[in-house]
Amino acid sequence: MSTLLIKNAYIVTMDDHQREIPEGGLFIRRGLIEEVGPMSELPTTADEVLDLKGHIVLPGLVNTHHHFYQTLTRAVPAAQDANLFNWLKTLYPIWARITPEDIFTSTQTALAELALSGCTTASDHLYLYPNGSKLDDEIAAASEIGLRLQASRGSMSLGESAGGLPPDSVVDTEDNILKDSQRLIEKYHDAKTGAMTQIVLAPCSPFSVTGDLMKQSAKLAREYGVHLHTHLAETEDEEQFCLQKFGHRPVGYMQELDWVGDDVWFAHAVYVNAEEIKVFAKHNCGVAHCPTSNMRLASGIAPVKEYLKAGVNVGLGVDGSASNDGSHLLAEVRNAMLVSRVKEGITGYSLSDDPNRKLMTAREALHLGTRGGAAVLGRKDIGSLEAGKCGDFFAINLNQLGYAGMHDPVSAIVFGQPVRADYTVVNGKFVVKEGQLVTVDEHALIEKHNKAAKNLLHG
Repeated sequence: MSTLLIKNAYIVTMDDHQREIPEGGLFIRRGLIEEVGPMSELPTTADEVLDLKGHIVLPGLVNTHHHFYQTLTRAVPAAQDANLFNWLKTLYPIWARITPEDIFTSTQTALAELALSGCTTASDHLYLYPNGSKLDDEIAAASEIGLRLQASRGSMSLGESAGGLPPDSVVDTEDNILKDSQRLIEKYHDAKTGAMTQIVLAPCSPFSVTGDLMKQSAKLAREYGVHLHTHLAETEDEEQFCLQKFGHRPVGYMQELDWVGDDVWFAHAVYVNAEEIKVFAKHNCGVAHCPTSNMRLASGIAPVKEYLKAGVNVGLGVDGSASNDGSHLLAEVRNAMLVSRVKEGITGYSLSDDPNRKLMTAREALHLGTRGGAAVLGRKDIGSLEAGKCGDFFAINLNQLGYAGMHDPVSAIVFGQPVRADYTVVNGKFVVKEGQLVTVDEHALIEKHNKAAKNLLHG
């Protein structure tokens, strides 16, 4: 199929003009949007025509931070009520038993969930490779599902014996990490418009890699023109670790390592002060905001409104499926809006004090999940519905019980309880159609995944 026509839908473009077209449509040719607008301005025929009357259509959501493999360890009893460091220490020994087949299966499960939530591009951070596992296993699995993948070659080199947090059993040598990083870039990275796979270099965190690996990874990434990613300032424990071990707060440590720039984005960035926000803005660093995970692990609330006011690019991430226990990106949009309002309440929100002070709106939250995420990943070809951009979108039928009585179709899908996408299209091709996955057998995948999860936990 080279052309696809979507007609009679409520189109939300998320473009610079923030157009909303009640009776609109999209015309996609060979994976790219050729036209978007009212039906009177669109072609009347295509290889496939889909009438989405009663549906809302938005740009595909962009997931800026995830750990696919963690779908295998969701709701583990011993890790349900722990903060980040204790949660990690509980799960590291379990993750050390992961196999290449586990990586493949968990990737497909996470991506299937994401697709059903309206996600079309996902960045994953795989930072441990036990028992012969490789990032190649994830890339192969993703190619079958059909979502765009920002595959981060994560790494851990600072084990417990050297003062790091992870056990020595899950760390690797820095020579191996750098050699494999170069191999992956040369084999898989696609810098072209519409790329389905891009490689990112992503040493895991300040408490699991050395400063030298951070520097060498940055040098290698910049030689090849790929992006850099790491966890940063997620918890107060990390802040204390960095002060004691490196003599800097987390952001200052990144500056020392030359880890600031428009090719860098950080996951979480909860514990930052006003001056550090200015550093992010000055150097165009991006932030992956993970509200559900931050609530789940009692990590705190990132200063998203302060980031946006300063001009920092912010996207959304579902984060590890064992610190969220789900991979529903539309739910993340909702939680981003709600937790931002909680933060306003904590700090004493009052219109009487400042009539210009506003709560985060549903449309602003959707911007984080679309345009914001695309900017964080450095991708200009996704994030909005406009001519020349990728044919990536999702659609939700508004004629269902949960939306009854909703007077604003755009706000409805954020204020309302998250639902399955009825359609998810990537590169002009269906991944979800009529609420069902079309690239993988969902029930067979669930059975396979549950078996792998049980074997991982109990042997």
